[in-house]
Amino acid sequence: MKLTKANVARLKLPAGKTEVIHFDDTLRRFGIRVGGKRTWIVQYRAGAQQRRLTLGDVAAMSAETARKEAQRKLAKIDLGHDVQLEKVQAQARQAVTLGSVAGLYLDFHAARRRANTVRETRRYLTQHFAPLSAVPVDKVERKHVAARLGEITAESGATAAARARAALSAMFGWAIREGLATANPVSFTNRPDVPSARDRVLSDSEIAEVWHACRDDDYGRILKLLILTGARRTEVGGMRWDELDTDKALWTLPAERTKNGRVHAVPLSPLALHVLERVPRRDGRDLLFGDGAGPFSGWSKAKAALDKRIAEPMRPWSTHDVRRSVATHMAELGVLPHVIEAALNHVSGHKAGVAGVYNKSKYEREVNAALALWADYVGALVEDRERKVIGIGRRVS
Repeated sequence: MKLTKANVARLKLPAGKTEVIHFDDTLRRFGIRVGGKRTWIVQYRAGAQQRRLTLGDVAAMSAETARKEAQRKLAKIDLGHDVQLEKVQAQARQAVTLGSVAGLYLDFHAARRRANTVRETRRYLTQHFAPLSAVPVDKVERKHVAARLGEITAESGATAAARARAALSAMFGWAIREGLATANPVSFTNRPDVPSARDRVLSDSEIAEVWHACRDDDYGRILKLLILTGARRTEVGGMRWDELDTDKALWTLPAERTKNGRVHAVPLSPLALHVLERVPRRDGRDLLFGDGAGPFSGWSKAKAALDKRIAEPMRPWSTHDVRRSVATHMAELGVLPHVIEAALNHVSGHKAGVAGVYNKSKYEREVNAALALWADYVGALVEDRERKVIGIGRRVS
């Protein structure tokens, strides 16, 4: 029987049967399966195994269309293709999306990288590339990545786009080595035009302006602590109560929260302790700042609001410029470079290379003195009073 529309309409399921297959008389291996529903099929052998490939539902695919599709499939089969296996593999590849690979990549590195690095990488991959998350990883093309990088640049700036690009490229490199991807679509995309390293240092008057513009809120307290300690914004923004010992006036950053992976103890001046005293404790939350599950966020919005409160508009500056300013002004106060590096937990210069291998001193006494000197200097600036601590050296005018 030739499987035509009229002949198929007359087919019935025999009594006592749950399924029956009728093959076409004119196209060998092409048939129709009659059961709970009716489907077009192709049946063939792949080596010693019998294969059956479903072409489509009879209700959605006409007999003529099914016949043409069966001819195409059978031609591939006769050339040695296992079309059923290829279909299963294609479905498996469809399930391996950029989002699922990103999840595997982040899980793999969660125990191998610092928590801050994993958190930042997660943000780049799952938020910045969210529009591509459902795309099969082998279907992500260079044009998709390039277009998305342009959008990220417009939305979040060139620096964020450059970091997101680096994170995605690293993920694809890992995925290729794991057999999850065959190519890296980030290759040969244009790198976002990131501004050169900044050298902005806030003057004494600008530090005072910023301090006075701070409100008694999370961002205001964070910024004051950044000025007093020279710490990184992620370190202060993610500060936890269990890191603080106010009796000893000490803030101890665990290794997983520092950029260099080393425990860092920060002496707290009376002015810093005063700022911390004003932070309200929240039930069930060990983090000092922020409202959600994680540390403080919303940096750009908070800084923009603070800039509007400054009476005389300042030259453009960033939160990270505060750290550079602290280091620069401490040097001008006579603090030695290796002590500044120790105070800011910055491993370079005096602590890099061979010097860092043999010199394990943390200069705790010198760091205490340097941060006390700096806090007194800041206090004199913002309180318009004379300094109480004698400088280590003569300040450069």
